[in-house]
Amino acid sequence: MDKDRQVDGERLHCLVTGASGYIGGRLVPELLRAGHRVRCLARSPGKLRDHPWARDAETVGGDVTDAASVAEAMRGIDVAYYLVHALGSGSGFEDTDRRAARIFAEQAHAAGVRRIVYLGGLTPAGVPERSLSPHLRSRAEVGRIFLEAPVPATVLRAAVVIGSGSASFEMLRYLTERLPVMVTPSWVHTRTQPIGVRDVLRYLVGAAGMPPDVDRAFDIGGPDVLTYREMMGRYAAVAGLRRRLIVPVPILTPGLSSHWVGLVTPVPASIARPLTESLRHEVVCHEHDIARHVPDPPGRPLPFDEALALALRKVRDAQVATRWSSAAVPGAPSDPLPTDPDWAGGSLYQDERHLPVAAPRDALWKVVEGIGGDNGWYSFPLAWAVRGWLDRFVGGVGLRRGRRDAERLRVGDSLDFWRVEEIEPGRLLRLRAEMRLPGLAWLEMYAETDDDGRTRYRQRALFHPRGLLGHAYWWSVSPFHAVVFGGMARNIAQAAAKGMGARRPAARNDRARRSRSPKGPRR
Repeated sequence: MDKDRQVDGERLHCLVTGASGYIGGRLVPELLRAGHRVRCLARSPGKLRDHPWARDAETVGGDVTDAASVAEAMRGIDVAYYLVHALGSGSGFEDTDRRAARIFAEQAHAAGVRRIVYLGGLTPAGVPERSLSPHLRSRAEVGRIFLEAPVPATVLRAAVVIGSGSASFEMLRYLTERLPVMVTPSWVHTRTQPIGVRDVLRYLVGAAGMPPDVDRAFDIGGPDVLTYREMMGRYAAVAGLRRRLIVPVPILTPGLSSHWVGLVTPVPASIARPLTESLRHEVVCHEHDIARHVPDPPGRPLPFDEALALALRKVRDAQVATRWSSAAVPGAPSDPLPTDPDWAGGSLYQDERHLPVAAPRDALWKVVEGIGGDNGWYSFPLAWAVRGWLDRFVGGVGLRRGRRDAERLRVGDSLDFWRVEEIEPGRLLRLRAEMRLPGLAWLEMYAETDDDGRTRYRQRALFHPRGLLGHAYWWSVSPFHAVVFGGMARNIAQAAAKGMGARRPAARNDRARRSRSPKGPRR
């Protein structure tokens, strides 16, 4: 047998789908640390280019709904991780999930893959599958497809995942921090069993070495069973906040709840809805059989308060590896780039600005790379805020996704309602719009040096309209470009001249950490 295809404890060749997402982006380095080889399947391989582990893993292009690309990615693979789902891609997402799972299972069998590992959702006991939310129903069906396939499968079923940057954690965090008095839906009384992301990753890595006769689902959760109301109370205590007053209102439906969550937190309604719908029924673990195959070390799984404290420390120390927004927004524009030949002859509106900068080029780049999030957009804050509100109102991501890191960007990062499409350190930052628009939009920022050695800032906004509405949109907003884009260019140049690049407010953060120090042991 090939050394790379030996049994437990030896080096395995692992395929990871969803590596640009929250869990997948954290699983890859854990598998590498465990000594395994990793290949990532991604629709846009370039998005993984700037991850710290990118040079140690192989990345191939493809899509889980394309049998040919999945077959190619499966060649020589021992363990295949399925960490994708089509949620939010439209009303037919369940059909897409079903088709993708069947393709994945068929191609794994054809390639001789020894195990499929899938992370799904914890479902309530005794509730018919037809009564589950579409989100949970689809997750359950995908797990069943893998368990009925010839390749042995490990299906891990988790409820609320607590970790820095997870959608569940950020929803809990912002609701609790921003609302000292909350009018909440009745689902705040539903019991659930949260789990720390570290334990989820530990089980995922451990599943790779399970013996061939293991072919089943496992419930995974932490040691605490809590209502969402109790979780908010525990969060306030761990974060050093005053006690929160929570008033449940039974008339708030999951749909209304998702819009309410979208109004208060950075998590848009399209993502908040499946999270809130999954809380309609009690979801607790009914077994802990996973420990037979992936033993729990002392103190693990992490208690809820410790998982919270760890996540808070990561957020406050700006060490968030991935966020819920790491994955691309379904339906958001993607390739081609505005520089591709296919654009020849098409409509492409541009707004271009050039300004000299009285500062070194690296000082200008520091401002460019630090744009967005808490640092803002250097122009007409009210206009940017209103655009963000309008985007949220029509179901978009809005302006409050912020940044993963206050100082550094990488390809694939979400940046408010933009996505980093290209970054050439010290020279170019290209952002692709993920707001709801009648067309495709990009914003490019360049730090350059002219022929005389002087620093120059160049900024280019591009818009490719979709239909008559797209053309009307551009001409309706173009009168404001001098204020928004012109002011932005001037203020960026001035900020660079004053040395006002992205700087983490260390003193303020230190005071915050001292006044709101997480309780519990630090791990």
